[in-house]
Amino acid sequence: MAAIAFAVAAGPVLASPTELKSDTTDIVEYSNDKYKVETNRFWSNWFISAGAGAQIYIGDHDKQASFGSRLSPALDVAVGKWFTPGIGVRLMYSGLSYKGATQDGTHSTGDYLGADKGWTYKQKFHYFNFHVDAMFNLMNLIGGYKEKRIYSLSPYFGVGVMRVTNEPKKAAISGHFGLLNSFRLCSALDLNLDLRANITSDEWDGETGGRSGEGAFAATLGLAYKINPRGWNRAKTVYRTVYNNDELDAMRDKLNKMGEENARLQKALAEKNEKEAQAVVKQIAASSLIVFPIGESELSNEARANLGMLAEVIKQGDSSAVYTITGYADKGTGSAKRNERLSKERAEAVRDCLVKEYGVDKAQLEIDYKGGVDNMFYDDPRLSRAVITRSK
Repeated sequence: MAAIAFAVAAGPVLASPTELKSDTTDIVEYSNDKYKVETNRFWSNWFISAGAGAQIYIGDHDKQASFGSRLSPALDVAVGKWFTPGIGVRLMYSGLSYKGATQDGTHSTGDYLGADKGWTYKQKFHYFNFHVDAMFNLMNLIGGYKEKRIYSLSPYFGVGVMRVTNEPKKAAISGHFGLLNSFRLCSALDLNLDLRANITSDEWDGETGGRSGEGAFAATLGLAYKINPRGWNRAKTVYRTVYNNDELDAMRDKLNKMGEENARLQKALAEKNEKEAQAVVKQIAASSLIVFPIGESELSNEARANLGMLAEVIKQGDSSAVYTITGYADKGTGSAKRNERLSKERAEAVRDCLVKEYGVDKAQLEIDYKGGVDNMFYDDPRLSRAVITRSK
């Protein structure tokens, strides 16, 4: 008799089992960590730049030539790529000409500086320099990626090949270091102020003067165009839930058989003494299982409909009966702290629906929550993201 009565109370749940969809669901969570971004494809975040300015050559006879006479125009053209918001590389052409002084006549312009200038002549020669630079955007490395940051400072260093194009022609390996100052004009365009120094061998210009090396300082102002696609997306984690059709079909068949058995028991109970049956029904409990999507505590319309049927059983039953609403979360996803909070929110959502939408007396309902749990039913983690309602 008790078994029949329990089946009647559980009737609203078994007669209308929750429909399980055979589907694949992706849950996307975006990181709030400003230091984490998505790795972009190879052709993302490329740029081309060009600049012009001035440069001063550091050679063998700097004391014999004035500062102004050693200044010459500078030209830069580069193509590069940022692999992360803080680390990039570029290939740059730098060139035009250097001016200085010569004592042995190498690259002389024919303008004699005089005996008091060490019997030197003015010097000018054309050159080009191809160099590869590793760049480090300090603003993004230290402060995290910010798409609309106005100013960025990027130290860099690299190596290259310098070649004099006048006779006597010479080539040498060069080292480079500098500071790239970038000012954002729009999403596609930056204004660049490039401050750079390079160093190479003493004999590079065709005249050996006893120095350990020669070099130059340059300052150029120009534009950088950032080729689309540009920028960086926040890092994200995708949780994919795949429902196995065979397992779902087996579960659906089992629930249907339970519903049929419940109908049979209801019919058998109806044939008993009506007064006796009502007395027994008042003492038994209604139970229900409500399933939630991963990471959510909001009830679906289907779950609300099932709770509506459960509410009718509670209101027609013993008014002194108290029901415990227990929330659960899937231990396999999320932290323990988050699962504890989520299981509580799920239990509260079921209670609020029964009270506010269907008029169940709040005094008949108690809240409990278990946090993250292992698979409770049929090795299906989906059925662990649930709320179960039972009588005490």
